[in-house]
Amino acid sequence: MEWKIEAMRALYESRLTTAANAISHIKAGSRIYVGTGCALPQYLVGSLVRYGDAIDDAEVVHLVSLADTPFTDPRYCRRFRLNAFFIGEAAREAVRRGDADYTPVFLSEVPGLIHSGQLSLDVALVQVTPPDPYGNCSLGVSVETTKAAVERAAYVIAQVNPRLPRTAGDSFVSVKELDALIEHEEPVLEFHPPEPDEVAEKIGFYASRLVPDGATIQAGIGSIPNAVLKHLKDKRDLGVHTEMFSDGLIDLYEAGVITGRKKTLRPGKIVAAFCLGTRRLYEMIDDNPDFEFRTTDYVSDPRRIALNDNMAAINSALEIDLTGQVCADSIGTRFFSGFGGQADFIRGAALAKGGRPIIALPSTARGGEASRIVPTLKAGAGVVTTRGDVHYVVTEYGIAYLHGKTIRQRALALINIAHPRFRASLLEEAKALSYVYPDQTLPPPGSGLYMEKQYWTYAAPDGRTAAVRPLTPADEEDLRHLFYSLTDTDIYYRFMGTVKTLRHAEVLPLVVLDYEEKFAVGAWAGEEPAQQLVGVARWFLDRKLNRAELAVTVGPDWQGKRLGKYLFNLLLDVARQKGVAEMSAEVLGGNRRMMAIIAKCGYNIHTRLEEGVYSVIIYLNEKRAEPA
Repeated sequence: MEWKIEAMRALYESRLTTAANAISHIKAGSRIYVGTGCALPQYLVGSLVRYGDAIDDAEVVHLVSLADTPFTDPRYCRRFRLNAFFIGEAAREAVRRGDADYTPVFLSEVPGLIHSGQLSLDVALVQVTPPDPYGNCSLGVSVETTKAAVERAAYVIAQVNPRLPRTAGDSFVSVKELDALIEHEEPVLEFHPPEPDEVAEKIGFYASRLVPDGATIQAGIGSIPNAVLKHLKDKRDLGVHTEMFSDGLIDLYEAGVITGRKKTLRPGKIVAAFCLGTRRLYEMIDDNPDFEFRTTDYVSDPRRIALNDNMAAINSALEIDLTGQVCADSIGTRFFSGFGGQADFIRGAALAKGGRPIIALPSTARGGEASRIVPTLKAGAGVVTTRGDVHYVVTEYGIAYLHGKTIRQRALALINIAHPRFRASLLEEAKALSYVYPDQTLPPPGSGLYMEKQYWTYAAPDGRTAAVRPLTPADEEDLRHLFYSLTDTDIYYRFMGTVKTLRHAEVLPLVVLDYEEKFAVGAWAGEEPAQQLVGVARWFLDRKLNRAELAVTVGPDWQGKRLGKYLFNLLLDVARQKGVAEMSAEVLGGNRRMMAIIAKCGYNIHTRLEEGVYSVIIYLNEKRAEPA
């Protein structure tokens, strides 16, 4: 084995050269691949200008730039023309000017373009670690499409940087594949993600509630993904399978939240294609076998993503229309970013057992002047994720579930999580497009819902659970289905008469609430997409008397499981918090279950029986003394 080590050392030394000599091999008209993101070989890129006088009319193929480079600088636009697979901030202006190109393509397909020769490469400029005794260098923080570039480029120039972290997985390339080696030590580029603001924090909270214990997550970069990660600290045994990640992952990893024990693909391993972070992150991944860096045709392949049970893919968007079409790469006709891995991961998560495909975005843009939820996408806007692929949409105002829902249901669900300032206009546009009923209404402006404080979970004696929250206009169909599941006796007790139908006009006032004078909560059993409304409790407040009339309905499958008692007492608690003094109810004499619940409510009550109907008043300011 020693002779192999010596041979590799000799080969390495024979390929050491200067940047000037290596760059001299690049001719006019060449297609040059440059390493991605934080793995950008800064010294080599600078050498393109210093020593590349012969380089002209060259195409630079690049995934994403974090820093200004010669190929995004107007001074060098005649020498270098960028072709970006994803438009980062550094390249955005060059693309807007028409001095750079954008290739819309799934990241999972880029290595295939290179290997097939469709995207033939003359030169690759990459950054690597010093070799081990066997001549293997690591590509460090970025493997994604760079591994394919090293394997297929006609001439590979590598900057050997001892500060680059050595990463495990499919990140290794032999010195045999590197034609020119330039030793140059410099700090690895760092990326400092923005701190989440109040809006991102709320989005992060909602999105995190969709991630169960044991899930595998796609954790991207930016303020919203970081906010999501921050709110996952109460989870257990999470895994990671993601195209990229940043520092937001560190705290979860160090706290033991990320273990990968429940992963069904590469258990125990954090699988990624590249990372963008700081020195703290680089020190964590250096020689750390828990992290595996692989190419995007592996990481972002939807078929492989789907092998992760309970895959939660969280992606962002620029805007989404009322039918669920997601635009993530352009603002109208102006290209802004790229496909990235969104379509791959949304599709992969949708195919995964227990998968959760999530689109998370702020409700507004341009400092609150424009809604990101729109009637129709802007002219020229691209659809990155189709309406058929969208499942969950999250804003700072809550969660909308769209998959398998009608256009009417989708529109109402999205309007419900739009910024309140734009809900009325969105509803009018939806009516004009015939997406919703002509008489559809919304809660009055200013009706206060603090949803993060109004989510509850009920645990039944048999171990089943139900998610409880206030009703919204988007719940109309669920309420109708609950009504039609009731027995004749249930309906008689609830409505004190025979009611055969609950049409749109009749159900509308039951779901359009102001949450003060008209308030209702529902209980949903099961998981999306099979979640069903199984119980409702509501009140109608007489403001003058400060007295609210309440009613509780529980579906047949959940009767006898104390759900009615739970919803009843929850309604009393919320009413007290809102300053309601009294609750009233009209209960048929034969409805013994309801009367038993009222009798044990813990407040002083007054009951009067007339013609077989109990009239009950509950005094919320008078707690009943418990017997000694």
